[in-house]
Amino acid sequence: MYILVTGSPSERIRVRELDSAGVPAGVDRVLSTAQFRALVQERDQDGVRWVWEDTARSYPVVLRGSIRVQRCHDLRLCHAILRNSALTGGSALANAPASRWDAPAAAAPVESRGTTLFDMDLGVSEDDRSEPADDDALAEFQAQLQAVRASADPGRLRLLLAAESVGALIAAEMQFAGLPWRSAIHDSLLTAELGPRVAAGIRPARLEELAVRIRTELGDREVNPDSPPDLLRALNRAGLAVATTRAWELEKLEHPVIEPLLRYKKLSRLLAANGWFWMESWIIDDRFHPEYLPGGVVTGRWATRGGGALQLPKQIRGAVVADPGWSFVVADAAQLEPRILAALSTDTAMAAAGRGTDLYAGIVASGVVETRAHAKVAMLGAMYGATSGESGRLLPRLARAYPRALALTEAAARAGERGDVVSTRLGRSSPRPGVDWQDDQARASEAGASPADERRARSQARDWGRFTRNFIVQGSAAEWALCWMAEIRKGLRTLTGPPGPAARGGAGTRTPPSPFADTPHLVFFLHDEVIVHTPAALAGEVSRIVTEAASTAGRLLFGDFPVDFPLTCVVVDSYADAK
Repeated sequence: MYILVTGSPSERIRVRELDSAGVPAGVDRVLSTAQFRALVQERDQDGVRWVWEDTARSYPVVLRGSIRVQRCHDLRLCHAILRNSALTGGSALANAPASRWDAPAAAAPVESRGTTLFDMDLGVSEDDRSEPADDDALAEFQAQLQAVRASADPGRLRLLLAAESVGALIAAEMQFAGLPWRSAIHDSLLTAELGPRVAAGIRPARLEELAVRIRTELGDREVNPDSPPDLLRALNRAGLAVATTRAWELEKLEHPVIEPLLRYKKLSRLLAANGWFWMESWIIDDRFHPEYLPGGVVTGRWATRGGGALQLPKQIRGAVVADPGWSFVVADAAQLEPRILAALSTDTAMAAAGRGTDLYAGIVASGVVETRAHAKVAMLGAMYGATSGESGRLLPRLARAYPRALALTEAAARAGERGDVVSTRLGRSSPRPGVDWQDDQARASEAGASPADERRARSQARDWGRFTRNFIVQGSAAEWALCWMAEIRKGLRTLTGPPGPAARGGAGTRTPPSPFADTPHLVFFLHDEVIVHTPAALAGEVSRIVTEAASTAGRLLFGDFPVDFPLTCVVVDSYADAK
């Protein structure tokens, strides 16, 4: 049974019951916000799946009424998957003209880790969004159901859409609950690293000291270490032949200026990304409330909008402290992407290497390479397409030991080089390269193409091949993580402990807002890592749920294929103590 939800809580909320085929099974009802919350509380236990345009807009209305829902169908997120999946390529939905449903719900810019092909901007401005008409939402839902029914593998797609939608619920819940954060500790950590707080536009003491050292070592009293062009010229004048001021290039050099310069860059990033201004902007009543964007990266990985939740540096993790009487259960999956590759390719030899042990150590124990570092470098080369250096030297050994795994990544790379799409385990498909890419490939194959045309085409083809090579692994790992969190969430809902004081108004001042007052709940997620905030008395049970959820996620994606997904799972009071 579905209930379609349209409208706006600031005006009216329209609900309509639908049967399993998406056909209206009852009359429309127009409800106030209070009436809608009462309906959710009444019907959610019946196994209803709530269908709405955008979970990030609709679900907070429910959460503010101290209510959670079990299941939903996020029309916008599911549309993006079905519109582009190779499994639904023949559907009316996939071949329809572009519509408002093709405009993502998130506003640009989107934050993600890194600046690669995987970090395509999927944003749209708020001005490009509008509330769908009731009939429009119903037609869209029916088109999605039909696309799944007629697809090449309905079961895989149904699991993917359910996982994507529950991920949206989790994202909204984590933003609502917030990550416990102690501003006083944050301030002390910043002071220890940077020196006492100063007015905006003035360097803190540690940065100013380092700036003086940088000028002294370069023999340039005017150089501004915050200006890359200015700094680059000063480095070149000092005889350092560098093309950029990036840390990875500076680390290769030997010069007295390198140590203070690298330290300056690190502290400067801390001040800009997580300094006092960030703390005042993002920490509300000792809670960090980032806006997560499920499916915000093209592979299905999450992104965030504002706050930098995907990049919490170690220097400030000491500020992430559980409430009195509560603890954190912090878990991360060991060597997730290589294990996903083993399962995707049904490479039993690679799966066996990681059974009950560190996968890289298992590769060493199998005699494939000499050290764990070699195993990691070789595996990253296989998944990201590195062919030179140490990775290139070790790849042939990996290919001989694990031919199925390496053949899968090579096939994905060749598909990308041809401009074809590849798909994840559950059916999320990669985009095709753009028109410019296609034009350059065509130009290089024409009679009279110049050597420069051919080189450019080959380079672009290799780049896209590296993208598709890792797309299948990274995207499938994102699906595993969604299933993992969904199983954690389901398990946690059965637990209730004594309510503990929250830090929303300062530690110990008042009870956490419902619906998380006495229930363990997810408060942080980063690709292969989760944090659960739990009453301390329930930490052991939470650890069991988190660990068992990893195994369940593996079975959901890969059935009985014998691959392990081990976790590092610890109970701590501070995030800084987790690693």
